[in-house]
Amino acid sequence: MLYKTREPAYERVMGRFWRALLDHPVVLATLATGLVGGALHLVGQPFAARVLVSAFAVLVALQQARGMVEDLRSGSYGIDLLAVTAIGSTVAVGEYWAALVVCLMLTGGEALEELAERRARRELTSLLERAPRRAHLASGEEVDVETVEVGDHLLVRPFETVPVDGVLVAGTASLDESSLTGESLPVHVEAGEAVLSGAVNGGAAIEVRATARAADSQYQRIVRLAVQAQESKAPFVRLADRVAVPFTLLALGIAGAAWALSADPTRFAEVLVVATPCPLIIAAPVAFLGGMSRAARGGVIVKHSGALEQLARVRTAALDKTGTLTFGTPRVTGVHPADGADPEHLLALAAAVERFSTHPLARAIVERAVADGVPVPDAFDAAEVPARGVRAQVDGVEVAVGSARLVEEVTGRAAPVPPNGASVVHVAVDGRYAGHLALTDVPRPEARATIDALRRAGVRSVMVLTGDGARVARHVAAQVGIDDVRADLLPQDKVDAVRAARPRPVLMVGDGVNDAPVLAAADVGVAMGARGSSAASESADVVILVEDLSRLARAVHVGRRTMRVAWQSISIGVAMSVGLMLVAAAGFLPAIVGAWMQEVVDLACIGWALLALRPGRAELSEAQRLAGERERAVAEARALASRS
Repeated sequence: MLYKTREPAYERVMGRFWRALLDHPVVLATLATGLVGGALHLVGQPFAARVLVSAFAVLVALQQARGMVEDLRSGSYGIDLLAVTAIGSTVAVGEYWAALVVCLMLTGGEALEELAERRARRELTSLLERAPRRAHLASGEEVDVETVEVGDHLLVRPFETVPVDGVLVAGTASLDESSLTGESLPVHVEAGEAVLSGAVNGGAAIEVRATARAADSQYQRIVRLAVQAQESKAPFVRLADRVAVPFTLLALGIAGAAWALSADPTRFAEVLVVATPCPLIIAAPVAFLGGMSRAARGGVIVKHSGALEQLARVRTAALDKTGTLTFGTPRVTGVHPADGADPEHLLALAAAVERFSTHPLARAIVERAVADGVPVPDAFDAAEVPARGVRAQVDGVEVAVGSARLVEEVTGRAAPVPPNGASVVHVAVDGRYAGHLALTDVPRPEARATIDALRRAGVRSVMVLTGDGARVARHVAAQVGIDDVRADLLPQDKVDAVRAARPRPVLMVGDGVNDAPVLAAADVGVAMGARGSSAASESADVVILVEDLSRLARAVHVGRRTMRVAWQSISIGVAMSVGLMLVAAAGFLPAIVGAWMQEVVDLACIGWALLALRPGRAELSEAQRLAGERERAVAEARALASRS
């Protein structure tokens, strides 16, 4: 039975492996050449094995050389130059197995990069597939959303997504626009006001008149903007590419000088044997894989090595507010009864009525009562007033819970102004005003400590980019220690702000559909993916899988540690190779011995690169500090909640 449960997963993994090989025939051919060459050796045909492997390596080198020439014409160059030189030199001196290893590393690395790019494009394109596909006409007929024309009247049922941009025909509506604008609290819309595609309708059906076709509506514009931002992103120069050219020139210089001084052409080959690019091809990827693995163990997925490099160099950090600096869901932060009544009784009455509502604020009130252990009485004859609140009978009295307009209608009394950065739910009992509950999207307890940790890690500028109103945004930013606040921003405004930000590189953190374009445009985009939208996760370079913003600071430290280890391992490999090249240039290192010595260099580089799997002392110290500050912030938040 155990075998049967594991077999499908095994088959899926193997199926993906074989499909990946078939999609990359050069990698498959490299492996096949190695197997056939090994078989020829075993049956006593070493010359045939040498011819086969050498010929294949030369073909790969010629293919890479053609691509290298095209890159040189476009003004870019990198590790391909060193790889072509290494393959040619190893074949020339008879080290054809070393040439095949270089071929495998080179083609395998290209295949991995191609797979990552293809997956990123596939996931980004799939955003279009998740756009609303069907719409209900006011007559009740269901149609494809692409057939909706401007002026059509649509019926949007409870909790459905608005299919196209439009205006509300009549009455009022409560819409969740958090995935579009970042506003965590529901938006109340009156007749004649705009309704955006992608917003989620509340608990009552509404009628909307279309003002745009599907292709021109807000959701599709956001997706197109994300695709454009991704395509316009400047290509990143890999760490190995930055070292390959000077190392190649140095190796050729030493080899040429050895040949010229000794008048022996074998010196040239002997030097190039120990100048193979293995320290560059292997050391940095091993370090990056170690860093990415360690980040993943901490709940942070880094999609590619370039993101890890950028994390290490970040100088400006931009953060969305809702769902990033805050939890993204409203919480009761204060219970304020009128005329000195009992706060617990007011909370109990409100929770009793709000149990009949699906509104996010209602859920927050019920959750607060449960968390505080407040006994919630039964309510009867509940009736929801669309976009305003709920009325019900509780313990023989009529209780109305909801908006200021509802309570003013019941009591004839103006409701109090909400506190800074808060929404208010008002309560009336038997026609008399009974008090209100304040709800806010509170900052994450680790937010301030994370901002401080980023600054200690070398981030010089921190700002908030949000679609929320300026009053709420500044209130939250002040609590977490950020002065630079940009509010009321559309997705394009966020992209423009990130592109203009200095100093660079710029890191952007967000979680909503509206953040997808700016995450794609940033030097390194980070998505809070635990409860965030798939659009943000797919556009981002880094995804935080847990509800803990402090993982952002840890990811930056992982990047810095990984870069240090990668540079150290490359430096070790280059230094050892240069030393061996000088020995070979002096005539004391035959080609066959040099080939074996190069393996020692490779092992030394790999061994050092594996240190990226372990955190450094500075990183451990920062992690302990973050954990302590987070615990302290959580304790303070609980104490404040109990006092309110």
